[in-house]
Amino acid sequence: MRQGAGTVSGASVAGGARRARNATRKAASSSGLELLERAGYVIRGVLYTTMGALALGVALGVGGTATDQSGSLVILTSGPFGRILLLAVAIGLGAYAIWGFVRAVFDPLKRGNDPPGIAERLGFAWSGVAYTALTLFALQLFAGINKSPSHDPTQSAISSILTHPGGQWAAAAIGGVAIGAGIAQFVEAYRALFKQDLKRVEMNKAEKRIVDTLGRVGMVSRGVTFTLVGWFVLVAGLHRDPSAAHGFRGAFLFLLEQPLGRQLLGAVALGFIALGLHSFACARWVRLLGSHH
Repeated sequence: MRQGAGTVSGASVAGGARRARNATRKAASSSGLELLERAGYVIRGVLYTTMGALALGVALGVGGTATDQSGSLVILTSGPFGRILLLAVAIGLGAYAIWGFVRAVFDPLKRGNDPPGIAERLGFAWSGVAYTALTLFALQLFAGINKSPSHDPTQSAISSILTHPGGQWAAAAIGGVAIGAGIAQFVEAYRALFKQDLKRVEMNKAEKRIVDTLGRVGMVSRGVTFTLVGWFVLVAGLHRDPSAAHGFRGAFLFLLEQPLGRQLLGAVALGFIALGLHSFACARWVRLLGSHH
């Protein structure tokens, strides 16, 4: 009798969990949210394109600045319509953050459950976390709480981690993971798995070729910067020196200081512009949860 009750209770819990998952999936595939997710791709593209254009200006010696997505957001929203733009950006980025978690949980891009697939889905979850943080930053700007990212957020985060017991090894591990993520970007550029994420039946041959090239070039540039940032963080952890940690800005400036630095930075900057343009293409053709092909 007790076993039967336990079986019924277990079935009830399983059924409730299944209904909750189905309800969540239905909400995540709503046309309204998917429209906002496509808008999120547009905003992501604007931020990457701005990063690349500003870095290209530095490489060409015509102005510009080395910055990350947060810095680009500050620059883009510093005009007279900044607050309105910030609100729109926060909504789009928030939707894109949700899309990161949707990709991780429901796997609409068919990455699967084998180790490489799980690794990619964890990457999607990290994207959700990162864009949630960027959304919160945009909301802080909107509320007037935070005026600008005057400090390097990577350096600040590592400095905080190093104050904790075992922080040295935690920072080194984070650096190692970032280096791994950078290498994964190079692999992605070679394999171009992002092709399967697009509704290619709606694209002509020229569109496919252009979008694929933009994606590959953008992934290479992101691979360079991720690997450099990971190396900086790894060194900061191993030497207990938070000043050695740098984010995208530090990576850009490091490239500039190398032999043929302007050419190196210019090439990486063009890659970020390509990544932004690829994001615009994703806004048009990416297969979201509710897509059928």
